[in-house]
Order: sequence, then structure tokens, then C-alpha cells
Amino acid sequence: MNYYFWRTYDQKEIDFIEETEGKLNAFEFKWKPQKIKPPSDFLNAYPGSDFMVVIKENYRELLM
Repeated sequence: MNYYFWRTYDQKEIDFIEETEGKLNAFEFKWKPQKIKPPSDFLNAYPGSDFMVVIKENYRELLM
């Protein structure tokens, strides 16, 4: 796996990205539940990528 951080010049960002076999999985980490949409710039640049918001209530799903 390869690991990345993504940010644009206008400060849109994704906290953590992992690349496995050419597929990108993007993760945004928040302490409190929030409705977060992935930056459209990211989705346009990397179609087919997955995006997940990780909060204290669902982080275990990520570990399993």
C-alpha cells in the first residue's frame, strides 16, 4: 500500500488516502459526527475512489 495526504491550493483537503492495487480509499477523520462531502475536485480527478468519514463511533469498522 501507498499512503498520501491530499490538499488543493484553495485548502480543500483529505486527511488520509491509501492506494491499493491502483484503487484509492480516502478517509476524513472527525471527532464528532458531521456530514462531510468529499471535495468534488478529488472525485473529478480520481473517479471510482472511495471516501469514508471516520468518527469515534465507526473507527472499529476500519480496523476490521
